[in-house]
Amino acid sequence: MLMDIRMLGCGSAFAKEFYNNNAIVYAGGRKLLVDCGTTAHVALRKLGLSLAEIDGVLITHIHADHVGGLEELAFQLKFLFKRRIPLYIADTLADILWEHSLRGGLEQEGLMTLSDYFDVRPMAEGSPYEVLPGLRAELLRTSHIPGKLSYSVLFGHTFFYSSDMLFMPELLETLVRERGVETIFHDCQLEPPGVVHACLDQLLTLPDELQRIIRLMHYGDAQPQYIGRTGGMRFVEQHRLYSFDVG
Repeated sequence: MLMDIRMLGCGSAFAKEFYNNNAIVYAGGRKLLVDCGTTAHVALRKLGLSLAEIDGVLITHIHADHVGGLEELAFQLKFLFKRRIPLYIADTLADILWEHSLRGGLEQEGLMTLSDYFDVRPMAEGSPYEVLPGLRAELLRTSHIPGKLSYSVLFGHTFFYSSDMLFMPELLETLVRERGVETIFHDCQLEPPGVVHACLDQLLTLPDELQRIIRLMHYGDAQPQYIGRTGGMRFVEQHRLYSFDVG
């Protein structure tokens, strides 16, 4: 199964030179938005993409750089484009997203639930779901903020997309050695310490064979200063199209 991915942005939550770390995944002639942060709509416009072209959205966790653009997405789809697209989200997060992030802005007469705006598709952790024609995605719970649920995504069999996770070397080793992962897009805090994200110093302790398949994203504005200082890992470039066979 061929999958293309283009990062709308590769920036950390507080980056100003880069957009929020959100992506568009392409497969089967369709487009899936992976997270929809506060800068997602500006990034889409810069790429010349309309919301009318988005066939679904997948949400990994509840932070503004990942869900801050959902209110606008919901309103535009509902009232401008007259569409109700699938919203893939962990079954543990759907109510939290509505009650704590979206309800205050979206609730009005006749529109009282998340399902009034989206075709909500709850996903159970560890089970694969078809999110685009022929493309399956599996949510894996990963550690980020204590007490807050956060998930990363395994696309197909070979592509792992981390979403704001701590340094979890055992998980990475397991994904590669036992599940056949060949490419990892990993969030990276460039400066230590890695309190809620894996930091570069930690990732540099990984074996060379792991580093060679890791591409770094979700970085800060100091990223240009770190080019050539990432060992066997490379930076993901926002807006560049990457293609992978995900099995």
